Amino acid sequence: MQLFVGPGMSFVEELIGAGKKVFLDLKIDDTPRTVAAAVRQAAIDGVEFFTLQGNRDTAIAAIDGRGSRTTPKFLQITFLSSWDTGDLKAYVGLPESADITIDQAVLNRTRTILGSGCEGVIASGNSVGEIREAYGEKVLIVTPGIRPGGAATDDHKRSLTPREAILSGSDYLVVGRPIRNAAEPAQTARAIIADIEAALRDAPGRAA
Repeated sequence: MQLFVGPGMSFVEELIGAGKKVFLDLKIDDTPRTVAAAVRQAAIDGVEFFTLQGNRDTAIAAIDGRGSRTTPKFLQITFLSSWDTGDLKAYVGLPESADITIDQAVLNRTRTILGSGCEGVIASGNSVGEIREAYGEKVLIVTPGIRPGGAATDDHKRSLTPREAILSGSDYLVVGRPIRNAAEPAQTARAIIADIEAALRDAPGRAA
């Protein structure tokens, strides 16, 4: 988000021109007409993934904006990795005694997201394994809040190590600050990749 509000789509086009694939993580949430128009502008060759917030109508509008293209694939946010059960209850106005957990709410939201036509979800923490168990390979799972073992979790209340995420069933991992803020970013990135590769070797039925 903070990068996009600077150079915007011109930078996206520059990345694509350099042969990169783009994950456009804007978490769009607005009226259906606005969502469709925004996606129409961003749905260019090379934008592989696009994130949404919102509800069923948000997803339907985004799919309409994509038109006949097969990309970007839409990933709708379940709940932010900076949220826990207490944050969820406060957001929807439930008492602290309400008998619901954020992982239960994530499963319910995943059902709605897939029913709306999105290809996948953004999910973190324990929710990843529960989604994979409930929906198998029908859902693409992208996991933020990834932190190497021993690293600070920052504002992520639901985080996983790269290994934990892969073994839980994540397809893609979002790793930001641990690499960006590292004294040796390239070395840190290589260590995370090695952790992922080792987990893939240990995960039945998963290939690197």
